[in-house]
Amino acid sequence: MTTALAMRQVSFTFPGWPPVVQGADLDVQAGEFRCLVGRSGCGKTTLLKLAAGLLQPDAGSIVRDSREIGFVFQSPTLLEWLRVEDNVLLPVSLKRRVTPADAAQAHALLEQLGLGAHARRYPRQLSGGQQSRVAVARALILRPSLLLLDEPFAALDAITREELQHDLLELCRAQGTTVVFVTHDIAEAVYLGDRIGVVDAGRVVDEIAVPLPKPRATGVRSSPAFTQACAQVRAAMHLDTVDA
Repeated sequence: MTTALAMRQVSFTFPGWPPVVQGADLDVQAGEFRCLVGRSGCGKTTLLKLAAGLLQPDAGSIVRDSREIGFVFQSPTLLEWLRVEDNVLLPVSLKRRVTPADAAQAHALLEQLGLGAHARRYPRQLSGGQQSRVAVARALILRPSLLLLDEPFAALDAITREELQHDLLELCRAQGTTVVFVTHDIAEAVYLGDRIGVVDAGRVVDEIAVPLPKPRATGVRSSPAFTQACAQVRAAMHLDTVDA
């Protein structure tokens, strides 16, 4: 199996601050959906930015077997003066002239995400969940082999978040995209992930395989296997050691 992302003994420190990432190792296989979970401030977002090349490590090595990398931030970061379809096509327009085939691909993504009727609207005319869908479509328009997401659904209500999780899984499976998804939500990580990396003190301290079949139906959330997997992640994060 091909390795899409390999991080070896990676360290990073912001000037004037204690080390954020310290000797981190991470291997992500091609086509895998990998989730990273951890407490606030544990270094998982910095790890993701290092994986994307948005930050350069102070030590260690990062190897990406990727034609194109997509990134979805915590906020949708849409351009308010562009229509939805033009926001989706922005990565293309920054590289070259947009073709009719590009426009057709953008509309196909919007249709898959339930936004086909909103292509000519502006971001201000969309709900938060709809804006997040546009951000996902924009990240996928160039068909990246590696997609990195930093808690993109954290601010959404539970129902919208579950719908987007399902849509993201379907789109990435259809395109064969390798995914690294950062979240603080254990249930989200278990639903999405093939494997979950637990991040603490700037390192991946545990790896947990998720024993759930794919494609995943939303009903799997109520299964004993799902509950057991969530409990395993909680134990790895030492969340059940505090007395009530």
